[in-house]
Amino acid sequence: MSRTVIAVTDSPFPSLDPARAALRRVDPELRMARSASADDILAVARDADAVLVTYAKLPGELLQELKHCKAIGRFGLGVDNIDIPAAARLGIVVTYVPDYCLREVSDHAMALLLALARKIPFSNRLVQSGRWEVPPIVPLRRLEGQVLGLVGFGNIPQTLVPKAKAFGLKVITHDPYVPAQVTTALGVENTSFEDLLARSDFVSVHAPLLPATRGLINAAAFARMKKGAYLVNTARGPLVDEAALVAALDSGHLGGAALDVVAVEPLPQDSPLLGRDNVIVTPHTAFYSVEALEELQTKCAGDVARVLCGETPVYPVKMA
Repeated sequence: MSRTVIAVTDSPFPSLDPARAALRRVDPELRMARSASADDILAVARDADAVLVTYAKLPGELLQELKHCKAIGRFGLGVDNIDIPAAARLGIVVTYVPDYCLREVSDHAMALLLALARKIPFSNRLVQSGRWEVPPIVPLRRLEGQVLGLVGFGNIPQTLVPKAKAFGLKVITHDPYVPAQVTTALGVENTSFEDLLARSDFVSVHAPLLPATRGLINAAAFARMKKGAYLVNTARGPLVDEAALVAALDSGHLGGAALDVVAVEPLPQDSPLLGRDNVIVTPHTAFYSVEALEELQTKCAGDVARVLCGETPVYPVKMA
């Protein structure tokens, strides 16, 4: 009896052992693509029973070339790199893992907020350069009583709420799709986007990347924000118009920004976001912990195994 072929388009993981363990019941043969190019993906995926993908692009024209694919498992909590309508038309079940790094990303967002508010990186650079001075760092404001505005209120920002409240921050959100009982239970006000921007001392972005949200944080949004407010983005880079962000920083209207994601990754060395004392950039690491990656592989591969065995996956991507 032939083994079940699972094509892996790309993998940032040091090992795929957790995925192999979760797939054991389908007797998997994992075939790794040499690169994330369409040709290299098709070389291993054209006759595969399922595909595991991280960052590689899977457009509709590529999916049409898959002859036996029943499932695509996305190692992650977003699926903007997969043509979901095309997969649905082809009868391919797409799964993802929307809850694997809730602690990590919410921790990272809070850490970035604190680093901005207390000017930690700037202070460190001063000391490392031999300057033991307070005046360049002032003013610093007490966190208690300031307002954190969460753009989007899915699993990650909901996990962030108690962490922010522990520092005395008042938390508000803008999410037109979240049920009122969810925000009420967490003691968070759901308000309009414009009101959130006007009231927030910190704006933390947690929206999904969709055509309607691309460039959501644009020049008009920055103009509505308080002078001196801070922006944190741990969601998707293209949610923020980076030219508008640079302009808001240059004008002094925005107090600073902390970004774990940018529009083009890796960030180009000539990016105008670099070299600023009030900008923090981390290399898309908010999701990471040893435990989170093991959970991600296990849940993603486990769902693919369920589909291949004729069972209902735990985390299917649903068409709107």
